[in-house]
Amino acid sequence: MSVLPIVTYDDEVLRQKAEPVTELTDEVQELIDDMFDTMYNSDGVGLAAPQIGELLRIFVCDADPMVDDEQDVPEYGPIAMINPEITFQSEEEVDMDEGCLSIPGVNASVSRPERIVVEYRDKNFNPQKLEVGGWLARVIQHEHDHLEGILFLDHLSLFKRKLLSSKLNEIAEGKKEIDYPVVPKKAKT
Repeated sequence: MSVLPIVTYDDEVLRQKAEPVTELTDEVQELIDDMFDTMYNSDGVGLAAPQIGELLRIFVCDADPMVDDEQDVPEYGPIAMINPEITFQSEEEVDMDEGCLSIPGVNASVSRPERIVVEYRDKNFNPQKLEVGGWLARVIQHEHDHLEGILFLDHLSLFKRKLLSSKLNEIAEGKKEIDYPVVPKKAKT
């Protein structure tokens, strides 16, 4: 198992739609293991395959660290989702602060549905269906967006994105100090 470098927000791979996984192979299993290692090493709660440069419809998550011990919320532990489809989103939306391992040091409030139903294949490629709310619903929606080529910044107003532009430029120029491996900034030609 390995810790892989994470691509930053200005990499074109994050704007592409990921391809479905057609079969469970040793390579897919190894990728999932590496994604968990990478996510935990980076102190993240979710990581999508495009964030490590792989255009596959896979993400891993573990929202349990976000759950307050005093809340009466179930813990789910680490989850790998292959080919996830969000089949239901509640009309009720909630604003919560989001960040992203591909956009280090940038956080903003994003409105998303409070509850969702997601259907996916687990790490053994067995079909699963999960209805969740709270932090896990938030993380799943965020990571699912990555599979569609969408970043949490896309949910912000133009004004809010403008306010974040200096931080984004710092990341794009490779000037942001990041305490986990990232793909080196590509030289502009």
